[in-house]
Amino acid sequence: MSAQDRLVSSEQHSSERKALSVSEALDIVKGALKGIRLTIVGEVSEVSAKRGYKAVYFTVKDRSSSLSCLMWNDIYRASGVDLQIGQEVEITGFFSLYAARGTMNFDVRRLSLAGEGRLRMEVARLAKKLKSEGLMDPARKRKLPRFPKAVGLVTSPSGDAVHDVLRTLRRRWPQARVVLAGVQVEGANAPRELVRGLSCAAAAGVDLVILGRGGGAYENMMPFNDEGLARAIAACPVPVVTGIGHEPDNFIADMVADVRASTPTLAAAVAVPDRAELLKLLSARAASLSAAMRRVVDGAQASVRRLSDRPVLKDAHQLFAQDAMAVDHLASRLERVLPANIDKQRNLANQLSARLLRVLEGATSQPRSALARQSDRLALCLSSGVPRFQQQVGLRAARLHDLSPLATLGRGYAIARDASGAIVKRVAQVSVGQPLAVTVSDGVVSCRVESANEIRTDTVPL
Repeated sequence: MSAQDRLVSSEQHSSERKALSVSEALDIVKGALKGIRLTIVGEVSEVSAKRGYKAVYFTVKDRSSSLSCLMWNDIYRASGVDLQIGQEVEITGFFSLYAARGTMNFDVRRLSLAGEGRLRMEVARLAKKLKSEGLMDPARKRKLPRFPKAVGLVTSPSGDAVHDVLRTLRRRWPQARVVLAGVQVEGANAPRELVRGLSCAAAAGVDLVILGRGGGAYENMMPFNDEGLARAIAACPVPVVTGIGHEPDNFIADMVADVRASTPTLAAAVAVPDRAELLKLLSARAASLSAAMRRVVDGAQASVRRLSDRPVLKDAHQLFAQDAMAVDHLASRLERVLPANIDKQRNLANQLSARLLRVLEGATSQPRSALARQSDRLALCLSSGVPRFQQQVGLRAARLHDLSPLATLGRGYAIARDASGAIVKRVAQVSVGQPLAVTVSDGVVSCRVESANEIRTDTVPL
């Protein structure tokens, strides 16, 4: 019999059985509740996940009731959900009874976010994936052109956003050409339409693209969390500005875009400069430039006046007067010094000439007998030294003749050389058939080795 049957039986025959103890009654109820498995949707109103606890305790509620829940830590971690107050969750499990206190809890065995919460969790997972690929890297994002000539607008052609953007662009930067790509911004086909609108606007030669829509429910904004749209924004050849009016939410399109604005109107204001402010800035810069030029011209005029008052510019002779007087003074000194210096040098030359004549006369007056004696001494030395040197040269020449190879050849000897010109001194240096060149006293004989026999030196006849 099941616990539920036992509970019914106990109600029908309560008069026939004895009363149950508290533990027995709670065991019956606990067994009956454990067989009922339910799936419940509710809003999280309390969460207690303290360190050291074996389970996570939380409360879900609706408009009129609340339910205490527990979830064991291993099951909670496996669910991948981080419980927060205000989340709408879907839980599956069964009721359990804590017998020690007689309190009832819902033992959760499966947990997931429901409705918008589930969507937000999916968006968070996709955002994490795209971030790991670098699509949200600030270094990848481009600067907006300062003075765009053409602006692309991708939004619904029938919503309020298109009128807000066009009105802002016309007021702030009327000279910009606007290329409108009217697309769906809501529904199953919206992501594909948004991607096509981006491509068309970029192909039209715009300098940047504004992508946006007005506010709405979070579920209706999901096309701006589409992965395909995020990759199209990252691949767009021109900068993209998003203006999705759903504060404080931040969509994946916002994260990937080069610039993010909270509304379409603010996106238009960010995309183009303010013509009125630019004109004020140009007017202020022109006034500043004019004042600076006036100061430069006034300073130049003052400098010209100061220079024109200088005496040298009023009388040109004063510019060269000092130099002209210096030239005249030096010329006068030169006229006085040159004649005296010439006379001095002439006298010195005369004195040197007289001295040279005296020296020459003294040299020629010496007796010629001294020269004759020196000449005789030189002849004697030559006559006594030459025979001795001639004798030594003769001895050296005879010695060289004795050592000369030619003399050896003249006595009947010959010199054998191999093809490389090396002298053959031993039998081991030649082989049969090898050509040799034999030098004799009056020429060279070419021959070939017929045989080679080594001769012992102790048996060579004398």
